[in-house]
Amino acid sequence: MPRSLAGDLTDPEMAQPYMKKDDDDSDIEYSPFFGIEKGAVLQEARAFHDPQLDARRCSQVITKLLYLINQGESFTKVEATEVFFAVTKLFQSNDAGLRRLVYLMIKELSPSSDEVFIVTSSLMKDMNSKTDMYRANAIRVLCRIIDGNLLTQIERYLKQAIVDKNPVVASAALVSGIHLLQANPEIVKRWSNEVQEAVQSRAALVQFHGLALLHQTRQNDRLAVSKLVSSLTRGSVRSPLAQCLLIRYTSQVIRESSNTQSGDRPFFDYLESCLRHKAEMVILEAARKITEMDVTSRELAPAITVLQLFLSSSKPVLRFAAVRTLNKVAITRPLAVTNCNVDLESLMSDQNRSIATLAITTLLKTGNESSVDRLMKQITSFMSDISDEFKIVVIEAIRSLCLKFPLKYRSMMIFLSNSLREEGGFEYKKAIVDSIVTLIGAIPDAKEIGLLHLCEFIEDCEFTYLSSQILHFLGNEGPRTSDPSRYIRYIYNRVILENPTVRASAVSTLAKFGALVDELKPRIFVLLRRCLFDTDDEVRDRATLYLQTLNGEVAVGNSEKDVKEFLFGSFDVPLANLEASLRTYEPSEEPFDISLVSREARSHPLQDKKAPGKKPPAGAPAPAPVSAVDAYQKMLSSIAEFSGFGRLFKSSEPVELTEAETEYAVNVVKHIYENHVVLQYNCTNTIPEQLLEDVTVYVDATDAEEFSEVCSKPLKSLPYDSPGQIFVAFEKPEHVPAIGKFSNVLKFTVKEVDTSSGEADEDGVEDEYQLEDLEIVSADYMLRVAVSNFRNAWENMDPESERVDEYGLGARESLAEAVNAVTSILGMQPCEGTEVVPSNARSHVCLLSGVYIGGVKVLVRLSFGLSGPKEVAMKLAVRSDDPEVSDKIHEIVASG
Repeated sequence: MPRSLAGDLTDPEMAQPYMKKDDDDSDIEYSPFFGIEKGAVLQEARAFHDPQLDARRCSQVITKLLYLINQGESFTKVEATEVFFAVTKLFQSNDAGLRRLVYLMIKELSPSSDEVFIVTSSLMKDMNSKTDMYRANAIRVLCRIIDGNLLTQIERYLKQAIVDKNPVVASAALVSGIHLLQANPEIVKRWSNEVQEAVQSRAALVQFHGLALLHQTRQNDRLAVSKLVSSLTRGSVRSPLAQCLLIRYTSQVIRESSNTQSGDRPFFDYLESCLRHKAEMVILEAARKITEMDVTSRELAPAITVLQLFLSSSKPVLRFAAVRTLNKVAITRPLAVTNCNVDLESLMSDQNRSIATLAITTLLKTGNESSVDRLMKQITSFMSDISDEFKIVVIEAIRSLCLKFPLKYRSMMIFLSNSLREEGGFEYKKAIVDSIVTLIGAIPDAKEIGLLHLCEFIEDCEFTYLSSQILHFLGNEGPRTSDPSRYIRYIYNRVILENPTVRASAVSTLAKFGALVDELKPRIFVLLRRCLFDTDDEVRDRATLYLQTLNGEVAVGNSEKDVKEFLFGSFDVPLANLEASLRTYEPSEEPFDISLVSREARSHPLQDKKAPGKKPPAGAPAPAPVSAVDAYQKMLSSIAEFSGFGRLFKSSEPVELTEAETEYAVNVVKHIYENHVVLQYNCTNTIPEQLLEDVTVYVDATDAEEFSEVCSKPLKSLPYDSPGQIFVAFEKPEHVPAIGKFSNVLKFTVKEVDTSSGEADEDGVEDEYQLEDLEIVSADYMLRVAVSNFRNAWENMDPESERVDEYGLGARESLAEAVNAVTSILGMQPCEGTEVVPSNARSHVCLLSGVYIGGVKVLVRLSFGLSGPKEVAMKLAVRSDDPEVSDKIHEIVASG
């Protein structure tokens, strides 16, 4: 909004106070838009129809309309049309400020194709006006609302505007070209000569926009981009903005064309020369791009030097940009930043809290063990002055530093404990709790002090979720400490003083101590009996269950281990699957069996996997995709040929066997049993003039030697747009994860159909349609089953079943690619968010869990690291209920 217009709007008739700083203070802030309503503003818009237009009043009304639109207010079709037609009448006014608002309003309303013609003539008139401001704005608006047909009519004017002497007009045309390139690339690419001329312009913005448009027209042609960079790096670009763009394009070319073996980097000298540019933005951009590349220490040093100089700049924006870049470098190459530590320490007292926070977190990444205590003292005085958002960044940096220097855990634990007692929101407190939990898991010596700090925190914790999580963690870790009894007081206080949710968690935690620590069992019994008189049903029910189970009154297994597994084992049934199974459960004499609920955690519902333009997979259970295995089990058991196959272990996501928009749409679902595999082919006929009969799929299992076909169930008829299923069943060795490739051919008799009457010819022609090959892989024999506490589940597995080995994964673009590849090969469920690899990370640990065919639980620890330029090494540790399965997991990875 123009400053003068904003001043005009704050008159006594419009302005309303929206905030008063103090009851006794006369300093009241005004908002010109406080309390405005759409209906009232639409009434005011009638002023647009006045014979004598009041430019000031119309400007106020348009400003209100723009405010409502930008606040998310929706206009009906009728309202938008009425406003649009009313606004077009304002072209009669010659007021420059009002005309600019009219342009904005037309862009925001985005008129439909049948309304555009009303303003086209007015905009084209302005586009050829003698007033440059009118010309520039008219070009922007016209290119925003017109379609391809009208664009060809004004193309000549746009090409002239690109080379116009006025930089405002030229920039408007170039920016419009950038937007038009998405929908009309062929037309915009014809402007190449004019755009190249704009790149040579002396006007900074014109050169900037010209270079941006020229690159976008060539971005899909690597050779063309390389030639563009080669021609412009010789010194023809003078605009600092364009120079920054050129630096980005140059770094892109370097990444794509670098020879990793010889170390050659074309154009790298150009990036280094930009570090000596007179414009600060160019220096910063060059330094940032160099630090993002995989360069040697010698090549990185000049960039670090210029960033260090900017740390002492008088301009806050330069200090912020420099420290943010150094902060990113410190993640992967902390030694390269250590020379800047003195300058970074001076920024810890910077008035800009963002700069100070980044300086501290950078120091935490680059500091050595001897400087930890000094840094912690400085941070303590600093924390009270920053917001929760910045505090979380500091806490995460301290956690990383403690993992780097585990011997310093005491000072950091004390700092985290003190931070818990300070004022702060949920996310801040959760970050601290998560950090303490992480440190307890990584540093055994920190367990007892960390648990005591958490116990002290829940005494005053106002967040139910955090209290419950801490109690759950305390139940897992507390019984394994040297003196478990010290935590009982804290836990039972929660039963007395907290809300029902936390009280229920505390009861469960007490029961864990009673089950795992024999000497505490009598005391726990007394406390649990007191809970039987609680006012909440959940608390009483839990206390009753735990008392009877610990007393042996309820049989849950054949040994004490079974009791502990029942009470404290990880709940490996996804809640969504359990809910879906309970909804479909029909009450009967046979009780609900939780063991029949699918353990597989589906990351994507079935309907999200269908090909574009196709119907959902026929036979896929649409109402409850998360319980697909249950629905498939019910469907397959109703087919006589498959009823004797037993319990269905797993059903895959639909695999497309045809391209999108082909005449026949076919996908297949792989149903895995103990010693059978059933392939369900979901078919759709997309041709209205054809009826398919006697439809079957011929499956060639020549490349799947361990499979032998036992039966098939063809489809009698497949009308247009009516999905149907074909089944082919194979036998395989029991409990053996047989793999192989299957060739598929769809065979049928096709009959012509009269679309007007819907009747088909009596005679048909036999035909066939080649489908894509299908593979059954090792991942098909693994259920993606999550565990709520991986560390606890890992420790409860028999260490004798553990198998460890190391593998070289070869050259990879990133660690994230390696993690995704191994996870995909194994078909297991990532746990605790470890599938996400931080950017620029040089090492990473990924945790996976699953259930192997035969019901064998499997846990995997994957440790990745970079052993050379893009060379990834991996350490694989597996634990399972069956040592043979642990060996099998290693075989799968070795062969994958």
